[in-house]
Amino acid sequence: MLNASDGIEVVGEAGQGEEGVRLTKATKPDVVMMDVRMPVLNGIEATRRITNDPSCAGTRVVVLTTFGLDEYVFGALRAGATGFLLKDTPPEQLLQAIRVAADGEALLSPSITRRLIEAFPQSPEAPRRAALDLTERETDVLRLVARGLSNADIARQLQIGPATVKTYVSRLLTKLDVGTRVHLVIAAYESGLAG
Repeated sequence: MLNASDGIEVVGEAGQGEEGVRLTKATKPDVVMMDVRMPVLNGIEATRRITNDPSCAGTRVVVLTTFGLDEYVFGALRAGATGFLLKDTPPEQLLQAIRVAADGEALLSPSITRRLIEAFPQSPEAPRRAALDLTERETDVLRLVARGLSNADIARQLQIGPATVKTYVSRLLTKLDVGTRVHLVIAAYESGLAG
């Protein structure tokens, strides 16, 4: 399916984690689709090694698995994964996810996002207070990020340029003092702006 898709070229396949890490170092792909359960070295540890290796800088890892267990989700995100998708993700959404990851955006399947938000402990008022300092447009962008929209989709919906959306997302990361798009989603839910 991937080889037949415009704009996507498969540069390698690995049957186990250590081989995946070696292949990533050798081919420097834009995106690695990583299975959690792999022999010799599991996908979480392989993800950690890839994302911590300076020679793999710029490679995004999307974990794809049949198991939506919280330990895998949190483990993958802590290991530096850009996204987490379940294997029942429809093919067209999988292709879109690869493109989104290649553009440097984070993504989670909707069911995983819901569970992540529910499991994330409610922190004190910091995110809620910071959310009150957002402009109307920043609030609009944050709500759409929380719905899982890509920068291109947000740009279309708000009728602004993709570069402008990227600027707003960067500003939101700074204002809400979070490091990733996934954390923006969490902040949106904690502040009540995602409802």
